[in-house]
Amino acid sequence: MRALVIQTSFLGDMVLTTPLIRELAARGPVDVVATPANAGLLAHHPHVRHVYRYDKRGAHAGARGFRDIVRLAKAEGASDTAFLAQGSVRSAALAVAAGYTDRIGFETSTGRWLYTRRYPYHGDRHHAERLWSLAGHGDGARADAATLRPTLFPGADDEEAVQRLLDANAHAGEPLLAMAPGSAWATKRWPYYAALARRLTLLGRVVILGSDGDSHLAQEIVAETFGSAIDATGKLSLLASAALIGRAHVLVTNDSAPLHLASAMNTPTVALFGPTVTSLGFGPLADARQVAEVPMLACRPCDAHGPRACPLTHWRCMRDLTVAEVLDAVDAVRRSGEG
Repeated sequence: MRALVIQTSFLGDMVLTTPLIRELAARGPVDVVATPANAGLLAHHPHVRHVYRYDKRGAHAGARGFRDIVRLAKAEGASDTAFLAQGSVRSAALAVAAGYTDRIGFETSTGRWLYTRRYPYHGDRHHAERLWSLAGHGDGARADAATLRPTLFPGADDEEAVQRLLDANAHAGEPLLAMAPGSAWATKRWPYYAALARRLTLLGRVVILGSDGDSHLAQEIVAETFGSAIDATGKLSLLASAALIGRAHVLVTNDSAPLHLASAMNTPTVALFGPTVTSLGFGPLADARQVAEVPMLACRPCDAHGPRACPLTHWRCMRDLTVAEVLDAVDAVRRSGEG
């Protein structure tokens, strides 16, 4: 059986799809339809045969572009199966047009009426386990921690890019303390990373990860640490960022993609949750992990992804989370990782 996995959601969703991909790869070849943004995460991945880049808002927008991606992803045989990890009608229509007679997805997805098999969407489980369940393990089946661990495989070029960055900015053997202050959703960005970085410089070298769009946040942190923090925002590929996270003693991150990169690299993680909560299914999966949050706020969660602005305007879910509390979480996760 050849499997086609369609995952055109956020970066973190692609990372959390890798346990499903690993499961399917034990049965036969696996191809993946990905966005240009998340396709790079699957480079060097031993469980993936082909990655088809589906630029649904660019080169593949419109009927002609849709036909192009259909030709690329076309079914090779009657036993081929499409797994709709992203549940839109467009993804389901792609699977139909590409000739997949068996189409599997969640019974809650908007494209479910085009599926041939529908599985429950267990809202009380981690999203990695929800996606893994699409492989068809029975209603009562549960996955253990090893099964749910996401997997990424940085290549030699990624490791070399990290080494060049560190050779130019850090001392050999110096502990790396990574932080990812950005998020696509403004309300998920904790506002005190600069103050935290100043305290963390006593423990090692702070390195800041993120995209070009996070460079202004990185510059605030660099200034607060008198230039000692390493600004890696926009300087590394996704897999090189994962490789750097893999070398860190700890990652402090918002509820955003670097959290899931750390899960894949099994790096001790402190995850800061504000407008979202871990019960939505997107918490850290590293062995050593801590979640820092403001408990007992009746307005949490206010959104599944994080709204553009606080609906109540006070943003207490992030503003009331103190540097001292996050430092306690860092200390706890580092001790746990050492144990």
